[in-house]
Amino acid sequence: MRNLMRTLALASLMAPMTLPAAEEPPVMISVKRMSMEVAEKLARAAIAECRGKGLQIAVTVLDRVGIPQVMLRDVLAPDLTVRISDHKAYTALMFNTPTSQLVGKRFSDPHSFAKDERLVLSAGGLPISVGGVILGGVGVSGSPASETDEECAKAGLDAVTEDLEMAGF
Repeated sequence: MRNLMRTLALASLMAPMTLPAAEEPPVMISVKRMSMEVAEKLARAAIAECRGKGLQIAVTVLDRVGIPQVMLRDVLAPDLTVRISDHKAYTALMFNTPTSQLVGKRFSDPHSFAKDERLVLSAGGLPISVGGVILGGVGVSGSPASETDEECAKAGLDAVTEDLEMAGF
């Protein structure tokens, strides 16, 4: 009994010297995502921009983890444009940078980056990021020049930026 009392007394003296416990991580986290309506508005604005230039394109909007949320293909855009628009959106999302910034600058050697069938080094992909929050990626394919694809993707992004900013992103 005496030993137990000494142990308890010693423990009570040492208690104030112990470091505070680290804060427990949250059990759940909140994740901000675009609504389907905003993703569709973005895609439709990109299509409209390219149609205004007389071009038929495909546009893909990915969510924050790279899953297609909206894909639109104009009437005469070939099947290949669907895959390429997805790949451009994915590349922009994964590197969080416009794909035009990757072409010949960051990756002058096409073999210098990870082998992934969804990575493509061609302008036309933009990350969707508002207020420091990455929401997804948009990719456009089908115009004769990839720079024009990027102009159409930017028009789509511009069409929803204010909506996203007003939503508190």
